[in-house]
Amino acid sequence: MTVHTTTTYERVLALLDGAGCAYREIAHRAEGRTDMASLLRGHPLRQSAKSIVLRVALGRKRSAYVLAVVPGDRRVDLAEVARTAGGTRADFADRASAERLTGCVSGAIVPFSFDDRLRLVVDPELLDEDEIWFNAARLDRSLAMSPRDWAALAEPLFAPVAEARRATVVVPGGAAGGR
Repeated sequence: MTVHTTTTYERVLALLDGAGCAYREIAHRAEGRTDMASLLRGHPLRQSAKSIVLRVALGRKRSAYVLAVVPGDRRVDLAEVARTAGGTRADFADRASAERLTGCVSGAIVPFSFDDRLRLVVDPELLDEDEIWFNAARLDRSLAMSPRDWAALAEPLFAPVAEARRATVVVPGGAAGGR
């Protein structure tokens, strides 16, 4: 008897192909950091859909998991994710839980949830881009597509879950720094 297990990579491609979505897939050196993957792919960091699994405390001994997706140049706002999920606190999920819920290795988590226990919450600023990029459930493959097409398939809850962009300060003498 042959047992076939569909990988998350295969599941994402089947979803996109089944919906007739236009997308591009590229192969690159294995990379799990958003900033480095963006450099390899050759696009602005803000076009990356950075996906992070969080554990939200809902009350006494109750919790839920959220897959927060933010622009690649932003950090996730843990307090806002907790509020959005109806909880009191949000923390990064442990690696084993994140990988089990997403079917992806850490660093290659896709901005789709295929598990009812994982609620997809997305910062709406991702829709401001003409194109978004994300790892395709593999560290060595990425996908680019329209954020509107992606959102139509992923069906996320949109909420402002990204921290504000850091201001750039110009210091007399020409030096610039982030705050």
